[in-house]
Amino acid sequence: MSERVELAHNAAGRKVPSVVNGRPQIPYLGVGKYQVRGRKAAPPLRSNKDYPDNGDKRLPDLTTALKKGGLRDGMVISNHHHLRDGDRVALMALEAAAKLGIRDLTWFPSASFPSQKSAIDLMQSGVIHHIEGSMNGPLGDYCSQGKMRGTGVLRSHGGRWQAIQDGEVHIDIAIIAAPTADAFGNADGSHGKSACGSLGFALADSMYADTVIVVTDNLVPFPCIPWQIQGNNVDYVVEVDSIGDPAKIVSGTTQITRSPDRLRIAELVARFMREAGIMRNGFSFQAGAGGIALAFVDYLRRMMKEDGVKARFVRGGSTRYLVEMLHEGLTDYILDGQTFDLDAVKSIASDPRHVPTSPFTSYNYHGKGNFASMVDAVVLGATEVDVNFNGNVVTHSDGRLLHGIGGWQNCLFAKCTILAVPSFRDRIPVIVDEVTTLTGPGELIDVVVTERGIAINPQRQDLLDAVKGSNLPVRSIQEIKAEVEQICGGRPAKPKLGDRPVAVVKWVDGRVLDTVWQVG
Repeated sequence: MSERVELAHNAAGRKVPSVVNGRPQIPYLGVGKYQVRGRKAAPPLRSNKDYPDNGDKRLPDLTTALKKGGLRDGMVISNHHHLRDGDRVALMALEAAAKLGIRDLTWFPSASFPSQKSAIDLMQSGVIHHIEGSMNGPLGDYCSQGKMRGTGVLRSHGGRWQAIQDGEVHIDIAIIAAPTADAFGNADGSHGKSACGSLGFALADSMYADTVIVVTDNLVPFPCIPWQIQGNNVDYVVEVDSIGDPAKIVSGTTQITRSPDRLRIAELVARFMREAGIMRNGFSFQAGAGGIALAFVDYLRRMMKEDGVKARFVRGGSTRYLVEMLHEGLTDYILDGQTFDLDAVKSIASDPRHVPTSPFTSYNYHGKGNFASMVDAVVLGATEVDVNFNGNVVTHSDGRLLHGIGGWQNCLFAKCTILAVPSFRDRIPVIVDEVTTLTGPGELIDVVVTERGIAINPQRQDLLDAVKGSNLPVRSIQEIKAEVEQICGGRPAKPKLGDRPVAVVKWVDGRVLDTVWQVG
């Protein structure tokens, strides 16, 4: 823990470690500057003779499956997070590994949540060495304090697929929570008592891991239709009483904000899209599931009705607000990477226009194109944004790591990227001189919308020209920042950070964009 860490400056001017968890790293080279070479990774070959002729791959419990999968010290175990704060399978697997006496695992979830905070006990006891995946809440805070033995690695959803596909992370055992499955291993997320919608985050795990275990609480006779996970990629199937609580996929965020300031932000975003000519027949957009984003969707929907405009597709994180747009004929399709509430779960199960997608189709930067760059506008949040339009979504201004990247980085490649943020939170300005942690470079962030005005990146002269003469409150980002600092009594205090890296932020191409430092 006290080893000297060699640091290098990357193209963003950030100090990043040259080695992370024993593996050499390439610093961030700039947007589009890294050219990938080589071939995709691949799982080991298997033979039919090693699997039951009747297709029944069931085992009595997860412990047996882990033993048959050859679980050993130091392996990489992965999980997906479609059940979000209601997931029970990830801890079930990690606790089973603990009972088997396994140590020093790398846990590779697509995201971890506060309900999984008992993983801290498993880190303290030596079962888990470190986490490579989004750490929301207590797990991120634990990492910030420098208590995790290894270095955390934060990737976007697309970056996670890229890392698996490129061989940067090799998954030894993938455990997939499946709301419905058959004994052969075909699995679906949109049906069953624990239905959570899309299973796209688990697709790469099923395709590339050495051993794949499907855990389900709704076993159906072969074939499980539809299937998102193919049984030909699955080694074992385990039945349990419950894989989780689907009510908790909502996570308390999928409600329209009631704050007057935040409602004003949402309205300004929608008005900007209308005035800039983005809202037009055949356009597309993506918005998150936070209160401002949902309010924006509501305002935009009304404007689309007024102007007789129809979108070709909308990208989700899907919620009931997008589902209502689909039913009202305001869009042809929802392309869904993550299902955020139970109305959306019902929709994806029954409406062929509500289409499950994966990070491969939507976000993987090392693919032959993806959906992200085809979206006309995306509306995102941030914990901080600076005067150069750089964004931060993983740490707060005190340096504490409390959030994951999700699809945020990948969405920056949309034709117009809009950050919808309050100008301050808890009397702390959101617009700063320099972000605490760089998660997205300013050259990809086009517009910052606050309740005190709209700042357009000077590099986007086309957008400035498009809204010239409108009654939108367009201001410079420096002007908004100065006003907010006057209200809040000055700039936010500099975070008290140590000199030990506790985590790194990867860019979408797998290069190291920034370092998260131990809090003082």
